[in-house]
Amino acid sequence: MSLPETIVAPLARALAAKGYENLTEVQSAVLTDDAQGQDLLVSAQTGSGKTVAFGMAIAPTLLEGEELFSSQGAPLALIIAPTRELALQVQRELDWLYAETGAKTASCVGGMDMRTERRALERGAQIVVGTPGRLRDHITKGVLDTSALRAVVLDEADEMLDLGFREDLEFILDAAPAERRTLLFSATVPRQIANLAKTFQKDALRIAATNASSQHADIDYKLVLIPAAERENAIINTLLFFDSANTIVFASTREGVKHLSARLHNRGFDVVTLSGELSQAERTNALQSMRDGRARICVATDVAARGIDLPNLDLVIHADMPTNPDTLLHRSGRTGRAGRKGTCVLIVPMHRRNAVQRVLKMAKLDVSYMAAPTSTDIEARYRESILNDASLSQAPSEEEAAFVAELMALHTPEAIAAAYLRQQIAARPSPEELSENMAPDKPGPSNPREKARFETGVWFRVSVGRKHRAEPRWLLPMICKAGGVTKTAIGSIRIFDAESHFEVATPKADVFAAAIAQNGSGERGVTISVIEGDSPPSNKRTFPKSPRRPEGPIERYDPMAARPERADRAARYAPDNRRPDSDDARPERAARIETKRPDTDRARPAKVNPKDKGKPKWKDKVQPAAPGEPRPKKEKVFKKKDHKPKRKPQL
Repeated sequence: MSLPETIVAPLARALAAKGYENLTEVQSAVLTDDAQGQDLLVSAQTGSGKTVAFGMAIAPTLLEGEELFSSQGAPLALIIAPTRELALQVQRELDWLYAETGAKTASCVGGMDMRTERRALERGAQIVVGTPGRLRDHITKGVLDTSALRAVVLDEADEMLDLGFREDLEFILDAAPAERRTLLFSATVPRQIANLAKTFQKDALRIAATNASSQHADIDYKLVLIPAAERENAIINTLLFFDSANTIVFASTREGVKHLSARLHNRGFDVVTLSGELSQAERTNALQSMRDGRARICVATDVAARGIDLPNLDLVIHADMPTNPDTLLHRSGRTGRAGRKGTCVLIVPMHRRNAVQRVLKMAKLDVSYMAAPTSTDIEARYRESILNDASLSQAPSEEEAAFVAELMALHTPEAIAAAYLRQQIAARPSPEELSENMAPDKPGPSNPREKARFETGVWFRVSVGRKHRAEPRWLLPMICKAGGVTKTAIGSIRIFDAESHFEVATPKADVFAAAIAQNGSGERGVTISVIEGDSPPSNKRTFPKSPRRPEGPIERYDPMAARPERADRAARYAPDNRRPDSDDARPERAARIETKRPDTDRARPAKVNPKDKGKPKWKDKVQPAAPGEPRPKKEKVFKKKDHKPKRKPQL
């Protein structure tokens, strides 16, 4: 199929040289007659060729019927992207697309040297690509002249609004001429994008390149349910199983990116990181390492990997599931781009299963369940790749023939093949051990934290107890790892002072016993052994029961009878033997008290109310009123004060 004739001739030749035979849906939509010269509001999924689409859409406006640009004065087109990586990627795409037109492009992105960007703008560039903040800085300083702009393109407009660039976008669009074309490209069109289009576009043509049902049709989604403690092991096995040329592993935080990349690097993977804390030079080197094959795995955050396009990116792994369906679609859109097939694997802990199901339902994605790759699956994949190695079908060259003959003379073909096999296996990372399949159709308890109930089980003993600060939260993982079973196979755990007992389901008891006999407990100084006989006693503390009350009447307790030695002391304090206290019994005491009593005829002093303490007394100035007469008032005496004028200070 040939390219449409509506494409400008220099761009058509560049597309043909690049190998374009068919255009994507969004690329064909912007070339229709209705879209010629109009403002466009385009929604298309990531990886649908939007950069080439708006490059072809603005070409007639920039060239005005010519095939070459006539001068290199003020910029004619301004492309705004949310991130530095996306802006530089757009510049690379437009460089080869406009190569035959003689167009010069310049980038203005944060983190780069502003003096270099200023010199590029002063030399002249028809197309300028940049991020909102840096473009605003150049416009404010008078370095970027926007008076001759004919087209302004906002790529990933929804992401720019989410990142808080609305004020910068409004400033840039206000600085551009009123007679211009404004093209908005976005994966989704929320209310904010619609309001922005109404404000800065004129009768924009709405183009929806894809619908929700066909979104990400080239991506195969796989859901892997695993225990939370085995998340990193599942990621490693997934990387080994698919063995993709390039892979992106998404984490939610910068700390998660650093931790996961360090773990993968220690396991022998070629890993680079991409997060907001890296400098622009470090991020550029990381992406270049992925493009030239020095690294095969990139661990990134959401914003840092927004819009980037890596060659041969066939696998996307969600190490941390997002809570937003739009974020999930943007992450997954790094693969399955421009007609290529891709795989997206979602590593989900069991306790996050319901939340992930809600996100997938909102994103309207069809997901198939997949068991986490085990060591057996990965070893089978290793054998398959070794047998299908293309180098085995190539005949030896003349230079290699002599040495091959020498090898065949010294060693048998079986020995040479065995040496080759050992070399290939040693060069590949070894897989991690995982628990049994956690697929939803496998029978098990509905609540993953609920332990299975056993009718019969085998009891084992572990040599740690209360004095070793043993707790079920670290005993259970150690037991499962030592016996090669999951926590659903472990029943009751009873902790004693010097040891602990735990129950293993009868179907798993033989496997557990064989594993600990071969490998031990896996911890230094800790032993695990089977308990012979009946089940061990409970670890609950018991107290002796109080004796039962004898039958019959209860006799009253007599303390004197119980302690005869106190009988004499009790007799001394009997009521008849006490010392009399009354005055009749002691006449001399009554006479002594009578002499000290005051005269009852003498007037006693008036009592003073405690509340009246501290109040002034006016008895000497105001006489009390007679009965029936009003109380006389106290005369107030006013003293005349001498008001002397203040003396002015002498200057």
